[in-house]
Amino acid sequence: MNTKIGALVKTSLVDFPGMVSTVIFFKHCNLRCPYCYNVSLVNGIDEDDFVSLDDLKNHLRKRKNVISGLVISGGEALLSPYTKEVILFARELGYKIKLDTNGTLPEKLEELLKSPELKPDFIAMDIKTSPSKYGQLLNASKPEDKTDYAQKIKHSVSLLKEFMNGHYEFRTVLVPTLIKSSDITEIGSLIPKESCWRLAEFKNENCLEPLYNSLPPYTEKEELELEKLAKSIIPDAKIR
Repeated sequence: MNTKIGALVKTSLVDFPGMVSTVIFFKHCNLRCPYCYNVSLVNGIDEDDFVSLDDLKNHLRKRKNVISGLVISGGEALLSPYTKEVILFARELGYKIKLDTNGTLPEKLEELLKSPELKPDFIAMDIKTSPSKYGQLLNASKPEDKTDYAQKIKHSVSLLKEFMNGHYEFRTVLVPTLIKSSDITEIGSLIPKESCWRLAEFKNENCLEPLYNSLPPYTEKEELELEKLAKSIIPDAKIR
């Protein structure tokens, strides 16, 4: 198949905890986070360096004795028609599977988690801001979409707790317009207390919404204050 499916990072030391991995970033996303830097992926626009499904499979075959993990990301990985096929293919080659998801598609997530063949070995779920703000701040790909994102995020959190036996983490980018102390408190109250919660610095470069390229990130002092608040709720919370 020559259809371009997304971007491939052939070798990563940071995307799968404890493993050398390959990362496939599938095209398309159901959110439009203004700070997102994967503009082509989100909008489904092919780039010259994007790969086909056959390219990905050939790489996984070639590197199976060197790479131990495959990270399936996006865009939003659960939207891709290739996710299940890639999981099954990689698993047959002996790869461990990590899934990155935004948590807004709990029905698709549950389908994977209930299948022994498809269930990822590790899941990282992004929580962008207070779930009640998703529709207002993150804009569905279709403006008329009135999805109750708060319920979907809560459902996905409960699925990770039920099925993943601690093999998951939550991630939040410290974007000044989206994450304030009240948002840290709301997110922290939503996720299990024993969770791993990783905070990341906002980078104002190549943002989907150009105005965010001029948005100053939090200062180091402000970031540490948010980290301290997060740790007071979730002990294993820290800036990565």
